[in-house]
Amino acid sequence: MGKKQHFGQEPPAKIRLPTRWRRALLAAGLLAVTTLAAPAWHAGAADDSAAPAAAGGPTAYVVNNGANNVSVIDTASNEITATVEVGNFPRKVAISGKRAYVTNLFADNVSVIDTESNKVTATVPVGKGPVGVAVDPDGKRAYVTNYDANSVSVIDTTVDAAAGQAVATVPVGEHPVGVVVTPDGKRAYVTNYDANSISVIDTASNKVTATIPVGKGPGGLAVAPDGGRLYVANGPSNDVWVIDTGDHSVVAKVDVGKSPHGIAVAPDGKRAYVTDFGVNQLSVLDLASNEVVAKVDVGKSPYGVAVTPDGKRVYVTNAASNNVSVIDTESNKVTATVPVGTNPVAIAIKP
Repeated sequence: MGKKQHFGQEPPAKIRLPTRWRRALLAAGLLAVTTLAAPAWHAGAADDSAAPAAAGGPTAYVVNNGANNVSVIDTASNEITATVEVGNFPRKVAISGKRAYVTNLFADNVSVIDTESNKVTATVPVGKGPVGVAVDPDGKRAYVTNYDANSVSVIDTTVDAAAGQAVATVPVGEHPVGVVVTPDGKRAYVTNYDANSISVIDTASNKVTATIPVGKGPGGLAVAPDGGRLYVANGPSNDVWVIDTGDHSVVAKVDVGKSPHGIAVAPDGKRAYVTDFGVNQLSVLDLASNEVVAKVDVGKSPYGVAVTPDGKRVYVTNAASNNVSVIDTESNKVTATVPVGTNPVAIAIKP
């Protein structure tokens, strides 16, 4: 299997997978989880329906990469209202307006979901091994990290009313994973897992204008609502780095739990929430002091995280528990657990 492990995972020694699959799973941080769940990799959804999203509250889209589908949750009731089939081994999801974009790592494409009908309306080819995805504030561009190609595909979402198409490819560092776009839409930040760096892309020119050294194995990242700070989870380093987006200096290094991956910032910019994959916890960071102020026990192998638009709840995907923990942000306690598909690894919430 080699000496390099990703996101602190220790793979089973007796099980061998095809080379590209092992590399991709290592990058995803899910080798141990998905190996245990191997029989369900290509399983169909428990519910093939694609009903319209409920109108009760914001809607959460959960990527189940062991089932090749997306669970749609009405956050008012915490019930699944639809299950949407997507491509092979989906990894991340981003939402903009009436569309949800889902990367399919083994299919080298992006599924575009109409969030009103909850049906896939198009599939957009991108580079090899797409993992991360982010959409700019005006919804005109989507940025996709291609892990196997060491590049970012830029999708023009205005070309096709139902889909969009890749119009540019930007070379970045080795094995890009996460991506986020600043609130003003001027820059995209990309974590390069095996380069221990972040590529800064100028969105006007689609060129890398800077490279920021960070900790070991950077994965998830998030930007403050005002765009002034970037927060990066470094899996093997077990910490979060805080970066000033003005001069790209490192403002702070915050120790969190083992193998952090997902990170989300509250709408008011006061808190950040980090999934600690290796210890089944969520770290709560106070962003004024850059300190961990709470630890919340969640399910097994927490991975993705998202905050509701009102900032009152946090949703965490637990990859090895096949469910989502719902956390009240005032009490920092789990108030509900929602069963979803196999190996839920990512989540995004539509207002």
